[in-house]
Amino acid sequence: MPGAKRRAEAAKTERREQILRAARDVFARRGYHHATIDDIVARAGVARGTFYLYFEDKRAVFSELIDRFAAQITQSIQRIVTDDPARPVVQQVRDNIRAIVGTCLSERTMTKILFTDAVGVDSDFDRKLAAFYESAVQLLTESLKEGQSLGIVGEGEPRVLAYLTIGALKELLYQAVTLGFAEETADVLTQQMFSFLSGGYLRFRSTDAPPRPRPRPRR
Repeated sequence: MPGAKRRAEAAKTERREQILRAARDVFARRGYHHATIDDIVARAGVARGTFYLYFEDKRAVFSELIDRFAAQITQSIQRIVTDDPARPVVQQVRDNIRAIVGTCLSERTMTKILFTDAVGVDSDFDRKLAAFYESAVQLLTESLKEGQSLGIVGEGEPRVLAYLTIGALKELLYQAVTLGFAEETADVLTQQMFSFLSGGYLRFRSTDAPPRPRPRPRR
């Protein structure tokens, strides 16, 4: 009965995803602390007992959502290489910004949850988030150190510059997904962030900079 077994496994996987999608919507609308399992199962259209077949409690489903989204963001970042003539460093920097912004704008609900509800769930969860941000800071710090050796990053403590960069990017994305910047595209926000960094510690020649996106016509 291998065919029947595969169908049963596929059905279980789909049911699990159904609960995760429902939980994501509930957390975004009500916040973690006000959301309940009853809210989630009602949104998913499943019985409360079905929820417990897949998740131990509300925290478990919340944790999986955050873990998945954090992995999406981390996987979108590519390490910058300096010996590829087909991919100038300036373009790699912009591509990384575009990848992060694009991921967050395509998952606005999860971005809102990450920035507004994930902090303060409990001490274990705070440590998990701290580890996620630390990995991002470390990756950027190493890139900035290499950039300084190449003369494309200005003077300054690389780790401090990394914190400033991530802080600026977090605030930009927070505003974009929570305070009505829906009309801003990923390309527009990427260019704004890139211009901000270019006016700060980046040391690209003007001829190195990627072309600006054309402004959208006013309606």
